[in-house]
Amino acid sequence: MNRPTADSHGEWPRQRPGHDDVEPEDDGPYADVADPATGTVWLCAHRCGTCIFHPGNPMYLQPGRVADMVSHARRAEGHVVCHKTLGTDAPAICRGFADGPDQGRSFALRLARALGTLTEISPP
Repeated sequence: MNRPTADSHGEWPRQRPGHDDVEPEDDGPYADVADPATGTVWLCAHRCGTCIFHPGNPMYLQPGRVADMVSHARRAEGHVVCHKTLGTDAPAICRGFADGPDQGRSFALRLARALGTLTEISPP
């Protein structure tokens, strides 16, 4: 079970209504991974222990689910959001996705790298 933890400042992430710890219902590949005030795009600094990109199936997803998520993100120039950051005030691009071969197709990653607004955060 994933329990939220305090960040380095002792702040707890706020959960959005309907948070199920797997993926957002409405956000799709354009899930908000940027600070609306600064434009900073958040990227997980490392893979979490249950990252869907680890070998095996640590999240017990349906067979083919990760491939479907990556295909959808690729087609839309989107990204995969780290499941541990979903529903928090700082949803971040999954490190497993960002380190993969499709990361160059993510508009958010390309733009943030070009503008110097990519910020790595530790997943909760």
